Amino acid sequence: MYLLTRLSCQNSPTVITLLTRHFSTATATTTGSTLHERYTFKPPPSLSPSRENPNDSATKPNKKKPKPKYRPPSSLDPTDRNPVRSNLPFDFRFSYTESSPVVRPIGLREPKYSPFGPGRVDRPWTGVCAPAVNPRVETLEGDEDPLLEEKRKQKREWIQGDPLNSAERTALVLQCGKTKTKRHINIGRDGLTHNMLNDIHNHWKFAEAVRIHCMGVPTVDMKNVCTQLEDKTFGKVISKHGGTIILYRGRNYNPKKRPVIPLMLWKPHEPVYPRLIKSTIDGLNVQETKEMRKRGLAVPALTKLAKNGYYAYLVPMVRDAFLFCELVRIDCQGLERSDYKKIGCKLRDLVPCIPVTFEKEQIVVWRGKDYKPSEDSGCFTED
Repeated sequence: MYLLTRLSCQNSPTVITLLTRHFSTATATTTGSTLHERYTFKPPPSLSPSRENPNDSATKPNKKKPKPKYRPPSSLDPTDRNPVRSNLPFDFRFSYTESSPVVRPIGLREPKYSPFGPGRVDRPWTGVCAPAVNPRVETLEGDEDPLLEEKRKQKREWIQGDPLNSAERTALVLQCGKTKTKRHINIGRDGLTHNMLNDIHNHWKFAEAVRIHCMGVPTVDMKNVCTQLEDKTFGKVISKHGGTIILYRGRNYNPKKRPVIPLMLWKPHEPVYPRLIKSTIDGLNVQETKEMRKRGLAVPALTKLAKNGYYAYLVPMVRDAFLFCELVRIDCQGLERSDYKKIGCKLRDLVPCIPVTFEKEQIVVWRGKDYKPSEDSGCFTED
């Protein structure tokens, strides 16, 4: 006490601050304890319910069960469920535009593992396709049942209903324009694949027509692309401009009754086909074949193909060039080797002609000894 009196007499700011804190703390403690004793009370049970019954639904928050996260299909999934059954009247192939059931392979590059996964589809995999009929297939021949084509035609006619008039067609084409919607499907070097059928039906849930962009190898034969689209989806091509196709679903199409399309989980290996370039060309000996290949590489290039370009003009150009020259060279620098091999194979069937060589990223074709100009232009007309 004597020390506090001596410090207070000095009128120091530090001393005044210490004394103020000491008395304010003591007063607050005394006042707070008094108020707590005077005004404290025990709340009634209605305001603070007891948690003695944890199973009481009234006390539990109403939380929904969380939705499971999306998990893509896998070949490691258990196979105890029933396989998917699809009533589509055609054989399942990886690509419908880049493969033909007429050409028979001479071997397989892998065992007959189904790309749909083990036990997921009720159709066996032959190494080339999953046929719609004859489930006990033991050969590599992909010949379809002749009745399947008739079934597809009847089903497509029923889904399409009455044909569109010019006003309805114009409205659908404008609705699918680039300025109206960004929804579209791209078709690349693999052509029209099996999983794209499912994508097309997904687009048809929101619109009556879908825009499809074709690029690269499939554009050599646009007529085949349009035919396969109509045949496998039961739709109708209402417009085609360059590599852009507008595919209409039909008047009687019901999205809730869309066909069951099992998805392929991986891309199967292509089977082994006969060699496209033979050691000797038919009708020539070894020496003449070597000289023709040298002359073909020295011929001026007819055109240069751009990567992922539009090649529908290629077949009529080669036919016109054969009127003046027996050898035609096409420059394919920058393209994948598999791409210009497929282009050469398409030219062989469409022109027709004989492939000579694919060396140095070039396609050299020969018109043959008894060449006759084809009357069919081979070019699909634009709408």
